[in-house]
Amino acid sequence: MNLKKISINAALPEKARSRILIIYTGGTFGMTYDKDGVLIPFDFASILEHLPTLKNLSLEITVVSFEIPIDSSNINPGHWQVIGEVIKDNYDQHDGFVVLHGTDTMAFTASAISFMLEGLHKPVIFTGAQLPIAEPRSDARENLITSLDIASARRNGEPLVNEVCIYFDYVLLRGNRTKKVESMQFDAFNSGNYPPLAKAGVKIDYNFSAMAVVSPSSLTLRKSFETNISILKLFPGISQEIVHAILSIPGLKAVVMETYGSGNAPTLPWLTEELKRAIENGVIILNISQCPGGRVLQGRYETSKKLQQIGVIGGADMTTEAAVTKLMLLIGEYGPDRARELVGLSLAGELTA
Repeated sequence: MNLKKISINAALPEKARSRILIIYTGGTFGMTYDKDGVLIPFDFASILEHLPTLKNLSLEITVVSFEIPIDSSNINPGHWQVIGEVIKDNYDQHDGFVVLHGTDTMAFTASAISFMLEGLHKPVIFTGAQLPIAEPRSDARENLITSLDIASARRNGEPLVNEVCIYFDYVLLRGNRTKKVESMQFDAFNSGNYPPLAKAGVKIDYNFSAMAVVSPSSLTLRKSFETNISILKLFPGISQEIVHAILSIPGLKAVVMETYGSGNAPTLPWLTEELKRAIENGVIILNISQCPGGRVLQGRYETSKKLQQIGVIGGADMTTEAAVTKLMLLIGEYGPDRARELVGLSLAGELTA
């Protein structure tokens, strides 16, 4: 994938309080109008024309842009690998990173990057916009300005934020706890099972008790993904034919099964047999609740006890986005046996043990 690098003279290097790398992938944020009134990607070299206040942040800013910006609906693990490699290659030269990304799959990408960057000790802030930056009422300006402020925030020489986050509509959220919940309002994301890491008002109030506490270490990039994974969403009236078709996909490695409430499923003998057969054939089945809040408690009710007995793994309070990307990476990096051991553990703050 071709990338281009742009230096923005937002501050002279000797006067900059931090060095920040922006990774621009595409999405609504970076759209502007051409002479015919059609939305097209804008040239990031002209960002100061749209955001002259960047000069007031006293930051040395560099932008690495996808040469052809993409709609986030087209994001795939290959793009995650590129983002991870850019961060790894520029890690020592920068104090923080801001990733501009379309909102539709931002939670998937933020989750994936959180698992890929092992030993992360700097902020990686994902943000975007619901309206293009060229729109008068666009949320792009505030989202970017505050994301840059958070990415550059330090205390006693150390970064305030040491993890992958999403900043949107005045709230900072842990990336792998986040879901997109709104397409028509500015508050596009929430993290139902985890409190915000910060709220931005007149000043930014950080919730330090909720933030990752990590010891400085060398950064390791994990980037091998296994994509032969499926999602099985249960619903009243689901048929054996549908379940069988999903669980019989050739080469299937894992299934994220979205169940009811605290991890419950219908007590249908054929469903139990289909799941059991798949597990015996080596397929990892991870139980994730359909509810935006709460957690899976396998065995609490009769309707989930059987799942536990046949070897379905409880996903605690992970989001589907975190579960899918975590399985992809664990299987790709370590193989199914080791992935089965690790998937139920908290690797990057994605679940509550």
